[in-house]
Amino acid sequence: MSAYIIANFEVTDREGFARYVESAPATVAAYGGAYLARGGITELLEGELLTGRVVIVRFPNTKAAMAWYRSPEYAPLREIRLHAARGPLLITAGFDEEQADDHD
Repeated sequence: MSAYIIANFEVTDREGFARYVESAPATVAAYGGAYLARGGITELLEGELLTGRVVIVRFPNTKAAMAWYRSPEYAPLREIRLHAARGPLLITAGFDEEQADDHD
């Protein structure tokens, strides 16, 4: 089952974040990830959201997503991101038709 990394960043250091944006895609691809949304126009329909970038990355499964997040390739980029932006980063499992009744 696919897993998704979802981020909502407010960029506080544009130069630092530009370095992150330049290098992060190669690490994502190395762990089987693919960007579904990456900093495009976002419109808030309900609730509260940081102003900034919304990013959604699909991985083949939770194990691959966590391997990417904990990888030695991503570790220095994570530090750059933590200094250049603020906001939540979360992982969620994709929808599985077989488990649909458990979540409705």
